[in-house]
Amino acid sequence: MATTCYAPPMTKVDQFESVFKAAAKTPYRHEAVPIRKVLVLTDLDEQEAATFKERVQAFLAALEGPATAEAPVTWTLVPGDRYGGVDELLGLINETAPDLICTYRSLHSQGWRWSYTLGRYVDILAQETAVPVLLLPHPLQEVDAREGASHAAPVYGVDGTRTVMAMTDHLAGDHHLIHWAVRFTLPGGVLVLSHVEDGFVFDRYMDAISKIPEIDTDEARERIEHQLLREPSDFIDSCQRALDGEQLGIQVEKQITVGHRLSEYRRVIEARDVDLLVLNTKDEDQLAMHGLAYPLVVELRHVPILML
Repeated sequence: MATTCYAPPMTKVDQFESVFKAAAKTPYRHEAVPIRKVLVLTDLDEQEAATFKERVQAFLAALEGPATAEAPVTWTLVPGDRYGGVDELLGLINETAPDLICTYRSLHSQGWRWSYTLGRYVDILAQETAVPVLLLPHPLQEVDAREGASHAAPVYGVDGTRTVMAMTDHLAGDHHLIHWAVRFTLPGGVLVLSHVEDGFVFDRYMDAISKIPEIDTDEARERIEHQLLREPSDFIDSCQRALDGEQLGIQVEKQITVGHRLSEYRRVIEARDVDLLVLNTKDEDQLAMHGLAYPLVVELRHVPILML
């Protein structure tokens, strides 16, 4: 409910500082992501592993585009009998020094039967190595879906990555995330840049503001929400301009809103039929996968996810 009281007038210094901060924006500048070596990790025998690798290569056709014309991508396949534990696997990764790791959920685990785990190997890969990990649905999970489970069978590798979605809770200024998302988007494809302000957090702050008599609550809500959504919107506009200048043939689409983050992201992914989700999973302040990343990665079982 709005109050009838008003805050004291701003000084000229306050007004100047606010205008300056609102105008101080860092536009997006595109940098190509070099991907020369890809490591494909499996727990399959050699024949099944080779089939999986071929499917991954078809799905990642964007990596073989003009950006790699002078230096084709080298694909290294690791069948299940090539390593006997986590330490040996990490040693193999250090020796190979790949730019990208491709694997699937519940590697060396039966956890694919349940929806609340990624498996020990994937958890460690996501945190113990700086190499981005492309996480795909488990092959047996797909067989289970085709044989009559209630969820739809995951499909990837047919049309490649024509619709890629980059997701973060602080989109404005996250150049690294955009660089990687662009790298995986096929020419002529769509790059969905998404930003969801946490509706629960926003409402909690607005509830506190409503109890301060000097502040008009309705006006504060309108202005704060406008500013929160304006910053990622302006940043996305700068992404579109920069990518147009690079002539990559990629269409940029905005998805900006306030709401429950997990449900909003799921809604957009389903509505846009997203081929690949790109998100940050590392946090300098904690060992575990950060913020919203873990529940999203766990629950979106049928969506290929690039974990940075």
